Amino acid sequence: MSQGALALHGSEPIGAVEVELCRRGTPLVVGVDEVGRGPLAGPVTVAAIAITPCAVEWMRGLDDSKRLTEAAREAWVPTVRSSALAAVVVDVGVAEIDALNILAASLEGMRRAVAALCEQLGLGRDVLVLVDGNKPIPGFAGNQRCLVRGDSRSLAIAGASVLAKVHRDSLMTELEQRYPGYGLGRHKGYPTRAHIEALERLGPTPEHRRSFAPVRDAYARRSNTR
Repeated sequence: MSQGALALHGSEPIGAVEVELCRRGTPLVVGVDEVGRGPLAGPVTVAAIAITPCAVEWMRGLDDSKRLTEAAREAWVPTVRSSALAAVVVDVGVAEIDALNILAASLEGMRRAVAALCEQLGLGRDVLVLVDGNKPIPGFAGNQRCLVRGDSRSLAIAGASVLAKVHRDSLMTELEQRYPGYGLGRHKGYPTRAHIEALERLGPTPEHRRSFAPVRDAYARRSNTR
């Protein structure tokens, strides 16, 4: 059965997407989301999860990862991982971000995550993938629907967003230990005033994205003073 044009308008409560898919008899849906497009350092992280739209009671109370506290996000991870049919997390590193650009790197991460999840479950082209945002995944031959603000509308996407956020935050905390002085564990690589000041004082690390203007400018200034 074709998923057709879902009756989604952007104002429905979270989980209404799954209610509609359950009503249509959709047996399985994949939600995919990314975290880390805006930071100056670290990878962009993508997660994909597969769930049964008619069996989402375990997800009640889940929300967009940005609207949950850090403790709440971490508390949800074991439930999402154990209750979803499958879950995959993918990091796209700084070298690829600089080579591709951040949007293309994010979409490539989505493609990899969904492909790995489909392979894990043995899914074919008839699988329905809900993509957070307004850009479809290039090179993915299956059924996909883009949902603007999807992480606050779809439980499948919200679950993916929580896994991606907690995973990336943990990586940034590890990078803070490797590169002290930048506060990477606090601001997670985002361009806060403290981060920009650290870039000016210490220069970029190998985990900084050279294609991003503040980092590129910091490299240029340090080169000019040598």
